[in-house]
Amino acid sequence: MSSVLRDPVDQAGAALQAESGKLLLALVTRLHFLAGLFVGPFVFIAALSGLLYALTPQIENRLYQHLLFTDSRGATQPLSQQVEAARRHLSRPGSLAAVRPAPGPGLTTRVMFATQALDASEHWAVFVDPVTAKPLGELVVYGTTGVLPLRNWLGDLHRRLFLGEWGRLYSELAASWLWLVALGGVCAWRARARQRRGVSSQRQRPRLQRWHSSLGLCLLLGMLFFSATGLTWSKWAGDHIGVVRAHFGMGTPGLNTQLGAGLAADGAHAEHHAAPVGPESAIPVDTQRIDRVLLTARRAGIEAGRIEIRPAQGEDRAWTVTEIDRSWPTQVDAVAVDAQTLRIVDTLEFDRFPLAAKLTRWGIDAHMGSLFGWFNQLILALTAAGVMALVGLGYALWWRRRPGRTGTAYLGLRVVWKGLPWWTKVTVIGFTLLLGVAMPVLGASLLIMVLFDWGSTFIRAGQGISKGP
Repeated sequence: MSSVLRDPVDQAGAALQAESGKLLLALVTRLHFLAGLFVGPFVFIAALSGLLYALTPQIENRLYQHLLFTDSRGATQPLSQQVEAARRHLSRPGSLAAVRPAPGPGLTTRVMFATQALDASEHWAVFVDPVTAKPLGELVVYGTTGVLPLRNWLGDLHRRLFLGEWGRLYSELAASWLWLVALGGVCAWRARARQRRGVSSQRQRPRLQRWHSSLGLCLLLGMLFFSATGLTWSKWAGDHIGVVRAHFGMGTPGLNTQLGAGLAADGAHAEHHAAPVGPESAIPVDTQRIDRVLLTARRAGIEAGRIEIRPAQGEDRAWTVTEIDRSWPTQVDAVAVDAQTLRIVDTLEFDRFPLAAKLTRWGIDAHMGSLFGWFNQLILALTAAGVMALVGLGYALWWRRRPGRTGTAYLGLRVVWKGLPWWTKVTVIGFTLLLGVAMPVLGASLLIMVLFDWGSTFIRAGQGISKGP
């Protein structure tokens, strides 16, 4: 064995492999630094807005308590009567879009209308006391989830920075890099841990670095979770994820509302992208049918307290009754009901969803803080605060080592790349191209970072400076 180890060829191969591993680690470490430097502000904003969003349920309950709660107790009025009261109270022309009956005593019924003055994703909601059928007020609600103005404002900050559709670039940038930066940090930590073995304990890492590494390890699973669930909502990477899921039959099933032949072809995120109801395209709704439709749905197995009833969007379409309880255990079953014959046209049962669809549903609800109630909110808040602290510690480390303060040299991407063996370069290029195609925002931003690093290396080399940014 010893003669084999002393073979010059084997020794050279081992040395080359060790050097390649060090250079690859230097590449990962440099990218970890560059991504943290440039993407850190976007991650910080996403974490801050996510922290505020996680706290909104309790705040909204206080802010809108005059609309959400009632002191009335007793038998509830027929749902059709509540809808008619809301229609008479409506302060502007509108067509009935959806009804959410009071889920329990002390809570109000929400009747939502589509109006010309609102965007397609917005509804004008009238809140009705279910016992007295008296309207308590009206308010704009947003999206298919019907969130109230405060949460919608924070949600728009979290998703788009109030910049419209192009603002989604920021949140996709943060989600695309978060998992990569987290895993890169773990690789760097493990390498340093191995290097410290056998080294005198007097040479300890700087305190900021220890805090940064320890906090990153504690938050690793949370960062991976937020990155994965955030990407499913993103514009470009999310679309690619949806295509892959649909190709392998893992998409979220859609509810067929067609009366007669034909099936609805809903995608993986049908509930997020469903076509809204506009007043210009709505047909007259016979609100007297809503009580019979609800009773039929209850007999068909719709048991959740929180449900949403949507009228037919055409003469050849059925009404839908959908469970919208996002807390555990998840209740999102749905039925389509022919309002004329009270025949069940189609049913969706969450228990029969593909595993990927279930994981997507649970991931979305956990990401929004609704899956496990206040405990879910607490975990979200602590994780978001931890990520903000992690970004702050990263910038503090950079400030301590900034150019002109220390004499520490660094290996830029250009230097590291030149030293890598060809097979490692091929592997890195292939992996990078795959990521760039799957996550275009990550690919484009990576290209910008590489060009910046290579350019700064050339400039500093010309000035005779070896320290990096």
